[in-house]
Amino acid sequence: MSAAQSRHIAREPLAVRVALPLGVLFTAMASLATLCGVIADSPIARVELPAPAAAMAIPSVEVDAQLAANPCADDAVRAALDTGDDAAAIASFGGGAAFREAVANDNAPCISLSDPNRSWVVVNKQRPLEPVGFAPASLADIGLSATTRSNELRPEPKEALEAMAADAAAAGSGTIGINNGYRSFGVQESTYGAHVRDRGQSGADAVSARPGFSEHQSGLAFDLVACTPRCGAIEAFGGTSQGRWVAENGWRYGFIVRYEPGHTGTTGYAPEPWHIRYIGSELAQAYHDGGFHTLEEFFGLPPAPDYSH
Repeated sequence: MSAAQSRHIAREPLAVRVALPLGVLFTAMASLATLCGVIADSPIARVELPAPAAAMAIPSVEVDAQLAANPCADDAVRAALDTGDDAAAIASFGGGAAFREAVANDNAPCISLSDPNRSWVVVNKQRPLEPVGFAPASLADIGLSATTRSNELRPEPKEALEAMAADAAAAGSGTIGINNGYRSFGVQESTYGAHVRDRGQSGADAVSARPGFSEHQSGLAFDLVACTPRCGAIEAFGGTSQGRWVAENGWRYGFIVRYEPGHTGTTGYAPEPWHIRYIGSELAQAYHDGGFHTLEEFFGLPPAPDYSH
């Protein structure tokens, strides 16, 4: 037999090679169909499996919050600030509460709490007057009995103080007098120096401001005394009918008690019920209605318990 013949004999015809696998496939499929039928007829196959748990739906997030508009972009705000009308500026924000909220949330870049010409200036042991030798542009004599020669204030708080004193007397709470109003940088040097000599520096810092750090120098703060009929010491003011009346009603005239009990850690000063600060009627109402006790808290400023150096 030749080599060519042996090759042809060794190879199977194509039809045979294709038919054989197909036959095996058909046989397997028939067996599978029979098996499925048996399973389908069995009791086990008729057991219904629990439906798959529904996938937990993730709720969509709807963002409705919008950035608050900058009040300083309002023409009325800019106009009021340009004319120096603090009351109009506060009103243009929407009132004292809206003004406070905008400032405390850093949404009022046109409002400086360091501007000594403004009724909202904040002066404490971390925030000196700028400049430290600041003096108000205008001062007026206070028409109350005075126990020192420091009996001046800016015109607006002066008029509010006189109205408050008249109403307190009419309400039967007695006569209110003035101990200290505006004190210049030089007078504050003398006042603070006297306290240092009497108490030492740490003792002086608890009851008196260093020159340039005093609210008295702003022309917006004053110390009151009760006169029945003679005027007493400032230390006694809180326990008098006049002191109680001012603590309860001062906000109606634009005033706050600046250094209340329990807040020395914020203000840096021992309680002084006689030390009254003018912030204007709208801010004073927001201060009162909001239950605030310090200007630092009111404007979202950090505590100022001590000087930096």
